[in-house]
Amino acid sequence: MKSLILTAATVLVVLLMQYTGTAQDKDNEIRNSKFTIVIHGGAGTISKSLPDSIKQAYLQSLKEALTIGKNILAEGGTSLDACQKVIEYFENDPKFNAGRGAVYTAAGTHEMDASIMNGKDLSCGAVAGVEHIAHPIDLARLVMERTPHVLLAYQGAEKFAEQMGMKLMPQSYFDTQERYKQWQEYKKKLEEGNHGTVGCVALDEYGNLAAATSTGGMTNKMPGRIGDSPLIGDGTYANNKTCAVSCTGWGEKFIKHTVAFNVSALMKYRGYSLKKAADEVIYKMLDPEDGGLIAVDKKGNYAMPFSTSGMFRGVATSKGVFTVDIWK
Repeated sequence: MKSLILTAATVLVVLLMQYTGTAQDKDNEIRNSKFTIVIHGGAGTISKSLPDSIKQAYLQSLKEALTIGKNILAEGGTSLDACQKVIEYFENDPKFNAGRGAVYTAAGTHEMDASIMNGKDLSCGAVAGVEHIAHPIDLARLVMERTPHVLLAYQGAEKFAEQMGMKLMPQSYFDTQERYKQWQEYKKKLEEGNHGTVGCVALDEYGNLAAATSTGGMTNKMPGRIGDSPLIGDGTYANNKTCAVSCTGWGEKFIKHTVAFNVSALMKYRGYSLKKAADEVIYKMLDPEDGGLIAVDKKGNYAMPFSTSGMFRGVATSKGVFTVDIWK
């Protein structure tokens, strides 16, 4: 009996030491009060003749999303949480092509993709083709943290969402009059139009990078089409050794050129600065009008290159920078 009591006590001590060690590791993580967050609401053909009321509405949404992320980082929150909460905001805003307000497929449905990545340990999660998830970015994080996988798609992803207690939404939840009108006009003109993918990259006060991207895809896309947004290395990438990247534009082109990872690779293997690497990929690897990206490196430097006429974007830093913009 005495031996059993000692054994139990020993196990308890070991467990307490492990718990305490974990807590201390987290508490002892160096906080340097330096952060940067960059967001995008999509790149594409954005006319400068946009009515002022619409322009101001977009700028206000960008400011609100940026403020959410900035406040999380300023209060000592993680880059991962900041990115997720910013994307959640965009997924609730019907002006952007993610979550509510996602564009229509050729079949008149909504199929959404999202991904998230932690630069600290390269952990990542993604979902593709989900049709009933209000916040695909939340499901992507659950894939990262609650499964041994990186990407779940379609019914498998939604079954997992139900198992995690997420509520499935009817397709009508994602409908908006503006997106329906856009879809009808698109079918008549048969030309590529508005991009509205949303993304966020951040460096937190602990030196950790993260990236997240969410989208409804291309207007009038074939049902089952998956672009770059849920693909790690193509539309989303984060690595503490280099940078965090989120892309927006013609997904097939970004997949072919492994855009997000290539920004990191140019920094790692050629010694490029973040700006030089991002510019190289957007302006030299891709064709004009293909899209853009946002990125932040381990030092807090940021880049927002795009080859389209405009890109909804914003940046905030611990040094007091806070700007949102649409055109160059």
